[in-house]
Amino acid sequence: MATSGTYVTEVPLKGSAEKHYKRWRDENHLFPDAIGHLALGNRFIRVFRVGHHIQGVTVHDGEWDSHEAIKIWNYTCDGKQEVFKERKEIDDENMVITFRGLEGHVMEQLKVYDIIYQFSQKSPDDIVCKITMIWEKRTDDSPEPSNYMKFLKSVIADMDDHVVKA
Repeated sequence: MATSGTYVTEVPLKGSAEKHYKRWRDENHLFPDAIGHLALGNRFIRVFRVGHHIQGVTVHDGEWDSHEAIKIWNYTCDGKQEVFKERKEIDDENMVITFRGLEGHVMEQLKVYDIIYQFSQKSPDDIVCKITMIWEKRTDDSPEPSNYMKFLKSVIADMDDHVVKA
């Protein structure tokens, strides 16, 4: 049986948990423009951040904000362009979004790749996104996916300023 595991981390955020949750729940199509732009006075310049840049997100089946919608993400991780197809599960009561991996580069190495984002407002100034990544390798020869957890943390952190300004 191949190795499996769970990575858990928390990323501190600004603003409100509800606003972050809404952006991740309903507005993934805004991510390519939000991540990779830098305000310079009253104009924007394009900034390519090697290792955590999202080139595009498209709906394959369903609607942006629908439970069980299937989306395709094009992104760069560790300097390599990759594709990820996922099915989104929504838990509005607990502000939890789960992306279940279906296909793509990461799924060539992993049988299971589930990403769980939970947004919590612990106090007015204490907001966190708890990221849980559940994974199972296809073979023991495959590397552990720690680079993907680093990628996920950086995307949450990069979206923080954009969400606060929105």
